Amino acid sequence: MRIVAWLLLALLAACSSTDKPKPTALEALTPAIAGSMVWQARVDGITFPLAVNARSDQFIAAGNDGTVLGLDAGTGRELWRGNAGAPLSAGVGSDGRFASVVTRNNELIVFEGGQERWRKRLPARVLTAPLVAGERVFVLRVDRAVQAFDALDGRSLWTYQRAGEPLTLAQAGLLASYRNVLLVGQGPRLVALDPLRGTLRWESAIATPRGTNEVERLAELVGPATRIGDTVCARAFQSAVGCVDASRGVLTWSRPNAGAASLGGDAELLVGADASGRLTAWRTPGGDVAWTNERLLYRELSGPLLAGSVLVVGDLEGQVHFLSRVDGSTQLRLPTDGTPVVGAPVLAGTTLLVATRGGGLYAFRPQ
Repeated sequence: MRIVAWLLLALLAACSSTDKPKPTALEALTPAIAGSMVWQARVDGITFPLAVNARSDQFIAAGNDGTVLGLDAGTGRELWRGNAGAPLSAGVGSDGRFASVVTRNNELIVFEGGQERWRKRLPARVLTAPLVAGERVFVLRVDRAVQAFDALDGRSLWTYQRAGEPLTLAQAGLLASYRNVLLVGQGPRLVALDPLRGTLRWESAIATPRGTNEVERLAELVGPATRIGDTVCARAFQSAVGCVDASRGVLTWSRPNAGAASLGGDAELLVGADASGRLTAWRTPGGDVAWTNERLLYRELSGPLLAGSVLVVGDLEGQVHFLSRVDGSTQLRLPTDGTPVVGAPVLAGTTLLVATRGGGLYAFRPQ
């Protein structure tokens, strides 16, 4: 029943997309900082919820056709390549040694150095990139059940499933690690599990669902989470943003905000775009608003990235916007291939990578 409801929600979202307001025209800009594209690569399009994985010296990405590749962060040189042999529904999770993706046929696949190590059939669809940590692979299914596998041989270790929500969200959920616990989004709650046994440690609600029907009350946590030391921040779909002290499992603050994209932040600021494309920066310690930016309304903004003095966010036309973290003013704008930016920009060292729906992988270095 839950899968039928999930498919219905996806259909309703697709039908309503024809009524969207026109994107705000971009203002003329005199760059206030320097920056340029330093290399680019390409995969076979990205129509699944890709989360590019950034390690200290490489990016790991994937394309629609099942291609998975590791790229040197500094030069874009291909380090390794593998192929799942089928279109993907989710990817990529990696710990630097193992990389994992999920196909539309519900197969979980693990690669090591581009070579397939094992694959397992899953009982439900997956839209969230697997998490690889501690020689384990963790999977969050669309029914919000969590499964753990041994990264070395694919042996099933445990499954965690609670009474489900009537509806689940047709986009990537929250799956992350914090010290010795596994963090999972379960409806509007951030849940901490023991990664060895799959037992509950604690849970904390970021939002309180309200509404007259199940669609209005849908407030699932959107991934990826933003971790800042002991603080973990996330968005509850079309409901709120908030931060949890993960050392105690206690909500620090929550603010109403109707958005669907992930957040970006650091110890000072947490930034996200609402459903209209209005960017808001909250002060991370207490949730007070630092600034808002309405210059990119209806441009279907990606998740943001805070990188030093700038905030980086992509839009539906493949434009990459570099904004001042102080007041949200535009400092630089760089184009890609004209197709929407997928997921959030990621940073490895001094290089940030942006992926597009058309399969472009663009590396930039702002100065």
